[in-house]
Amino acid sequence: MRRPVNLSRRTRRAEVDGLPLQEDLRYRICRGVLLPLAIMLATSTSPGEPSGLPTSRTDLTPKDQARVLAVTRPTTDFSKPEPFELMQGGAGTSEKDVNRDAFSQSSANITFEEEATFKLGNALFRKNWVSSPSSTQASDGLGPLFNERACQNCHLKDGRGRPPEGGIGSTSMFLRLARDASNAEERAALADHKALNFPDPVYGSQLQDLAVPGLKSEGRMRVDYSEEKVTLSDGAVVSLRKPSYSVEDLGYGPLDPRTTLSPRLTPPMIGLGLIEQIAPSDILAHADPDDRDGDGISGRPNIVRDALSGEPTLGRFGWKAQAASIRQQAADAFAGDIGISTPEEPKHWGDCTRAEKDCLAMPDGVQQRLGTAEAPPPVMDLVTFYSQNLAVPARRDLGTRQVLAGKKQFYEMGCISCHTPKFVTMRGTPNKAQAFQLIWPYSDFLLHDMGEGLADGQRVGEASGSEWRTPPLWGIGLTATVNGNSFYLHDGRARTLAEAILWHGGEGRKASDRFAGAAAADRDALIKFLESL
Repeated sequence: MRRPVNLSRRTRRAEVDGLPLQEDLRYRICRGVLLPLAIMLATSTSPGEPSGLPTSRTDLTPKDQARVLAVTRPTTDFSKPEPFELMQGGAGTSEKDVNRDAFSQSSANITFEEEATFKLGNALFRKNWVSSPSSTQASDGLGPLFNERACQNCHLKDGRGRPPEGGIGSTSMFLRLARDASNAEERAALADHKALNFPDPVYGSQLQDLAVPGLKSEGRMRVDYSEEKVTLSDGAVVSLRKPSYSVEDLGYGPLDPRTTLSPRLTPPMIGLGLIEQIAPSDILAHADPDDRDGDGISGRPNIVRDALSGEPTLGRFGWKAQAASIRQQAADAFAGDIGISTPEEPKHWGDCTRAEKDCLAMPDGVQQRLGTAEAPPPVMDLVTFYSQNLAVPARRDLGTRQVLAGKKQFYEMGCISCHTPKFVTMRGTPNKAQAFQLIWPYSDFLLHDMGEGLADGQRVGEASGSEWRTPPLWGIGLTATVNGNSFYLHDGRARTLAEAILWHGGEGRKASDRFAGAAAADRDALIKFLESL
């Protein structure tokens, strides 16, 4: 069943504080925000669940398991905030002033020494790479074909990107290029999780709209919008803009006719380290691929092959849950977005293909004294640590009457069927800052069919052309504050939260219809709740 049974009573503060906490002073001062627990799950694999992945937690006592199960059940009391709800990123939650830097704060519970590591990672995240050869030391290797020169240029202020419009370029939204399997060998690679899909034979896996001097770029994304009117139950009209994507100024001939175009907006960076430490079994417990409970919500994991271990594992990062770890996601971005090689993705010419001979003839930026990659292991270590420790901001206005009313609407409209409110991270995490945290990401990190309106037609591993991973909602209310715009969904087509909700089709259709049919006051309250996250 996707929905746990409701609590018969609220968990008391004393019960939570009474759990055995870490004996580290940094964790004892968190006033009960940190919980050395995790969720108790079923011990047998159900039909449709991937074999070989853990289906239960082994690091908890039965007493701990029962308490955490109570803590993470959806509430039925909307008269006041839940315990610890303010600190939606656990003990690492940032309580600093809300401003444009709200997504750029380090986890509040890392050590003084780790703060220095975080700042070094931040410097590399903001670093502009240059083309080779260069007089700079360890900064060359850009491209030769690329989309941006620095991570921060895509993840604006560590937040989300924006679609190209009004003369603004597309550097924070890209076109992924891919086709499905076309022969038995390729179908076998997909089935064995050795491939997610297959690139365009000329343009590779991503359209590169920039190039180093002396080389042509691959082309330019074009977005055309049409407006579709939606009339709500009270007569209010909302205009949804429907995008159409194409490519102009192709530099190396036509695209393969089988190649699909999938726009991807860069997502916010906050809370990634906490997401990485949710137990796989906790996520799988919400999967219901055959909809056995008949609620119209399935939820499937994207099983991918871990680049380091070589074993099939749970994907949880990216718009289609195609990456298993933050480090792999970073390596993919270095190669695909900037054209920088890493030990994980040793592609010195980025996404250049064999058909792009002029690109492959360009010099690379490998310096043997530093290693065999343009971004050697120390660079990857620092960027990964930085990405793991960008703090989730504290909630705002969570105790107001309208926000509480909106939270009730969020639950009753069925939004939590996919946007799971709470998890507790694993006990044995590599960094104590992410250990045993009660967190509120509002996501199940599973794939859901969102209907034809949001479909891109592109398969990515187990994800079909109409499936997307449920994005976390924490921090969504600060989008305009951090990024100066309010564009939502995978391609930024939604200009308001209401538009984003109304675009939900497929498994999200019931919740979307309930929102459209609600009274104006209830819709406004739900939006206020989202803005408080």
